[in-house]
Amino acid sequence: MNFDLPLFIFSLDLFGTVVFAIAGVLAAAKRRLDLFGVVVVGTVTAIGGGTLRDLILGRLPVFWVQDTLYITLTFITSVIVFALARKIRFPHRAIQVADAIGLAVFTVIGANVALSLGHPPMIAVVTGVMTAVFGGIVRDVLTAVKPMIFEKEIYATAVMAGAFVYVNLTWFLPDSWETFNTLLAMGVVLGLRLAAIHWHLHLPVFLSIEDKDKLEAKETK
Repeated sequence: MNFDLPLFIFSLDLFGTVVFAIAGVLAAAKRRLDLFGVVVVGTVTAIGGGTLRDLILGRLPVFWVQDTLYITLTFITSVIVFALARKIRFPHRAIQVADAIGLAVFTVIGANVALSLGHPPMIAVVTGVMTAVFGGIVRDVLTAVKPMIFEKEIYATAVMAGAFVYVNLTWFLPDSWETFNTLLAMGVVLGLRLAAIHWHLHLPVFLSIEDKDKLEAKETK
């Protein structure tokens, strides 16, 4: 058990690890990777963000070296989902929802770790975002997909909003409100991400003058 985290946060951390491993495996399954490739993608998706966070914050050894339960969970989850994916058709929406839940959980975990180590709020927001999105970036790179964080979808924006809410609530409210702060911040991330998926919400995309001219030319044809 990771004794650096309160029991409630630790439980969420394990839950997020499993959910992100599932998201990684489902993404790898679409690329028809073998079992080894699926386990690798599932693992880096689940622990990649937390690993980068711990390295940057100097929290060594990193969390999954301190507690091998994380690696065990990712391996077991990856193998089980790999076996099920060969018999059950997982809809694309399942990957998106699993990813959204993982984002919400890891946003809070990353911010919580930074605050518990005495870092200022701004650093906590950054580590919250880093913990949530970096594993997905590595997953997308390994599966030859453009990282979702660089797409026009509301992805990292939802994470930043949730991290900002969590850090500010934790900064101003007493420790007894920790569960409320956590659930509200997770709700912000999950709500924004699922709303973006359902209603196809996205951020403005940069278009140069040349791009606009090309679009206008296509429209006039």
